[in-house]
Formats: sequence, structure tokens, C-alpha cells
Amino acid sequence: MIEGWITQLRKGLLEYCVLLVLRRGESYGYEIVQALKRMDDLSVSESTVYPILGRLRNENLLKVRDVPSPSGPPRRYFALTPHGKIRLAEMNAYWPLLTETVERLKTTQPKES
Repeated sequence: MIEGWITQLRKGLLEYCVLLVLRRGESYGYEIVQALKRMDDLSVSESTVYPILGRLRNENLLKVRDVPSPSGPPRRYFALTPHGKIRLAEMNAYWPLLTETVERLKTTQPKES
């Protein structure tokens, strides 16, 4: 089914997309989710984004700070660490190579049998 393939592709891209959102600066979790939700084709939810944020933090790609909120629990703000900026730069460098390779594969004529 195409839906399963699309779901797996989105999951694989979400880490990159989270880092892209955070390249603009510090943001709290809900803001990150909303920024990604505005991209209709990503089809994300809090339950998909928050585990990625936790994993990226554990990998020292994100730093976190909690800020008291006047209403409700504290807001958890995320920002790229120096390692996170390097990882994003590496991903940005690789992305054109990947998309170019896929495009070449798409336009390659099949062998005649």
C-alpha cells in the first residue's frame, strides 16, 4: 500500500524537518509541532514530534531549557547545540545529492528485455 510507504518516508524525514524548524532559533515543543503541521504533506502530531525531540536531545543535538508558564506547566524550549548545527549542515549538504540521485533513477530508461 502506498500509504505505508508514505508514512515511513515521512518518519524518516521528520528529524531533518525538526532541525530545519530550529535553525531559525529557540522554540518550544508546541511551536515546533505547529510549524510542522502547517506543512500539510508531513501529517505530524505531538506523539510523533516529541519522541524525536527527546532523541535529538539525548544525542546532544538539542539543548533544552524549561521556562515557567503563567498558565499551566512550564514550557520546554529547544535550540540547536553546536553539534546540532553541524548535523543540520551535514544533512543540508547531503539532501541535494540524495534528491539528484533519486531524480536520475526516475529518469533512467528501463532495460529492454
